[in-house]
Amino acid sequence: MINDIERVLITEEELRAKVKAVGRQISRDYREKDPIFVGVLKGCFIFMADLMRSVDIHCAMDFMAVSSYSGTTSTGAVKINKDLSEDIQGRHVIIVEDILDSGVTLNYLKSFLQQREPASIRIATLMDKPSRRKAPVYADYSCFEVPDAFVVGYGLDYNERYRNLPYIGVLKPEIYA
Repeated sequence: MINDIERVLITEEELRAKVKAVGRQISRDYREKDPIFVGVLKGCFIFMADLMRSVDIHCAMDFMAVSSYSGTTSTGAVKINKDLSEDIQGRHVIIVEDILDSGVTLNYLKSFLQQREPASIRIATLMDKPSRRKAPVYADYSCFEVPDAFVVGYGLDYNERYRNLPYIGVLKPEIYA
């Protein structure tokens, strides 16, 4: 598995420090607001767990599962595979995503959730890849801006592999070509 990684892009230490910093910022911004963190499965699960442990405010969490990828490319069609269990009307929602890439999925998801009349919706992403943006959506909280490379680890996968890597690595092109 380690031989499939071209290089480490973001180390464990860098991840830990930046996630804590974003957690502190969210705590300041949402003091007394009791936000609900909405994780976009599956890739967000490690980032969301660490992020939630980094906030020191009352909050709730829920998860959604959406799909728009086939292999390494977005199909452009977004499908909700698991909807929220919690009512978000009047709540402050923070969508937690592993990577903001084309923005197609998050743009759809934000519009989908807006119909439920939350007090606000913001986006927290582990990584932002603005060079690939196709939809007008931006992160309110972003840990890292990354280049246009296929990244795995810390919850991100390729064909359900590599999620357990404790860092973010660039996958060798011959692995997914």
